[in-house]
Amino acid sequence: MSDRVRLAVRITGVVQGVGFRPFVHALAARLDLSGHVGNDSTGVFAEIEGERAAVSEFLAAVREQAPPLATVGQVSSRELETQGTAGFRIMASPDGAGANTLVAADSATCADCLRELHDPADRRYRYPFVNCTNCGPRFTIVRSVPYDRPTTTMAPFAMCADCAREYHDPADRRFHAQPVCCPACGPRLRLDGHPGDPISSTVELLRQGAVVAIKGLGGYHLAVDASDEAATGRLRSRKHREDKPFAVMVPDLATARRLCEVDDAAERLLTERARPIVLLPSRRLVAPSVAPGNKRLGVMLPYTPLHHLLLEEFGGPVVLTSANVSDEPIVHRDDDARRRLSGIADAFLWHDREIHIRTDDSVVRAFRGRTQLQRRSRGYVPEPVALGGKFARHVLACGAELKNTFCLVKDDHAVLSHHIGDLENFETLRSFTEGIEHFSRLFDIKPDVVAHDLHPEYLSTKYALDLTGVELVGVQHHHAHIASCLADNGEDGPVLGVAFDGTGYGPDGTIWGGEFLLADFAGFERLAQLTPVPMPGGAAAIRHPWRMAAAYVEDADGLAVFRRHEPDWASVVAMARRGVNSPLTSSAGRLFDAVSALLGVRDVVNYEGQAAIELEQLADPVEPGAYRAEESVDLVAQVVEDLRAGVPAPVIAARFHNGMAELIRRTCERLRDLTGVGTVALSGGVFQNVLLLDRAVEALAGKGFRVLTHSRVPTNDGGVSLGQAVIANRRCRLP
Repeated sequence: MSDRVRLAVRITGVVQGVGFRPFVHALAARLDLSGHVGNDSTGVFAEIEGERAAVSEFLAAVREQAPPLATVGQVSSRELETQGTAGFRIMASPDGAGANTLVAADSATCADCLRELHDPADRRYRYPFVNCTNCGPRFTIVRSVPYDRPTTTMAPFAMCADCAREYHDPADRRFHAQPVCCPACGPRLRLDGHPGDPISSTVELLRQGAVVAIKGLGGYHLAVDASDEAATGRLRSRKHREDKPFAVMVPDLATARRLCEVDDAAERLLTERARPIVLLPSRRLVAPSVAPGNKRLGVMLPYTPLHHLLLEEFGGPVVLTSANVSDEPIVHRDDDARRRLSGIADAFLWHDREIHIRTDDSVVRAFRGRTQLQRRSRGYVPEPVALGGKFARHVLACGAELKNTFCLVKDDHAVLSHHIGDLENFETLRSFTEGIEHFSRLFDIKPDVVAHDLHPEYLSTKYALDLTGVELVGVQHHHAHIASCLADNGEDGPVLGVAFDGTGYGPDGTIWGGEFLLADFAGFERLAQLTPVPMPGGAAAIRHPWRMAAAYVEDADGLAVFRRHEPDWASVVAMARRGVNSPLTSSAGRLFDAVSALLGVRDVVNYEGQAAIELEQLADPVEPGAYRAEESVDLVAQVVEDLRAGVPAPVIAARFHNGMAELIRRTCERLRDLTGVGTVALSGGVFQNVLLLDRAVEALAGKGFRVLTHSRVPTNDGGVSLGQAVIANRRCRLP
């Protein structure tokens, strides 16, 4: 009796555009199985027939030996009647109404393609668009699914005979690789106004100090020589970006090590396939205007063949910053680039492969050996964040106002958007709305539940409130932060949630930002907070941290900050006392601002969080002392006391950070006694401060707490949408 069996197999997850069908084809050939495999709107389908042992081995290998870019979700099968057919083939993708598959993120150029790029005998020698099933563009070129060439921006490029031969050869690395191309049939690179080799001409322009707009995977970058102070200064002036650091691309790890301190964790981040910007301790060997006043440098390695060619020929670090003006989103359309960047760029290096969805570079850092995402975008998006169980309904979460992302949830996975930015202008709002429309089509998610922030003036909230035919769920900002941390760690709660950030709308009408919550997905209770203080001038106090110093320290005679603002100090103090245009806030961010101004670090900020970032970098990392305080105002009082005593500012900054960590520990100990909960979740933009985060984790763990921090999604407002989504799902399930 034959032990032959035939199965219909369904594979879901990130399984399209990653070489999964050729992998299945090769696996079936090795196991002597017949049948077929194909893509459809729900993932990969296959029928396999052969000896039962071989079929069992196939099902195990599909999970355990999947291609490097694949993320296998579910593998299901059902038995069919055997047909006795021979051979195994890849079928054309059928038309389908739904779209339940997931799409891979863009991936850095693989070692095999790099070898071809540098081989003079290879037909793709120095071709800037070399790619294969294991690397290259994915998310940024996909218009719809199933993922096939006609549904990508590669559709206009008909394959030549050589590329078609590779594409149809099961033994070839480019078997069914949708972006496959070569110099004869693929996209072309051009440098406007320069008829020669565009790579060499661009390198020469950079050496001459020019600002060059370079079209990449997810948008245009602005590039200058990172060692040229005059060039970086010009770029800052033209871009209206006073102080915020620029990112730098380097040709190799050796250059990264020369410019920065690179440990094993940082090397792993630099070389992973996402190729993010990695924040590293700087040796300050680039031009001062690259990262003024900043001890860290954002560094990334080349992630496209074009970048490899440019950086190898240039031979040194190049500033590579998002091409935009001020706080507008990254430019990704060619006509838009020429219109919006004409006053910034001296030249345009571009290509004729369209970018369908704009995607900024991701930003990460290492924390205690783990990845800590600061901006989750290219290389990570749209790969899903797995959830603990299935959602009963489709959810859209609209996110926060600053560092906005949105989140769509279907079944057991959450798809976080790329980094949208601050929703404070029309261009960014348009990017937000277009992104929601694209993701909804791409993943066939038709939300019937929409979550939003409670702040009525946020553009993301207004967008939600304008929708019809959906159930709206308002979610408090800091509850969303803690829920995001829970989801990031695969936890349900309850936890003691410490949510420290700059601004969040409180249900009591005040501005929250220094909160201790008892929280799970279903709800929260505010158990403690930092001492509320007035914000003199409202939003003006965010832009001018010295105003927060005045709110905390009325009698500042003799202090340098008082002397710098003596004509206005008394009126600002009076404004705060009377509560005129001075809303109360418990914000940890505003507390850091006040201390920064008191220590002479930053009276006026040019970008969000600047005062706190520079205060962290001022702090002496080996200072063991800590201010002891039960209230945040007492911390400030001790800062002033040490200032009057002539204690050096780096020591004061360190004692303040250590005191904040101790305040967190003592408060959580008191709340553990009250609630019996021994797990703490730390979330909010203030915990991007690695010195505070490290000290807080150490202090809490030393007292027996289990501490949750972020890894898969940002601790800042870029993670809020995930928290909104899981809260909305839980609320809608409650009776």
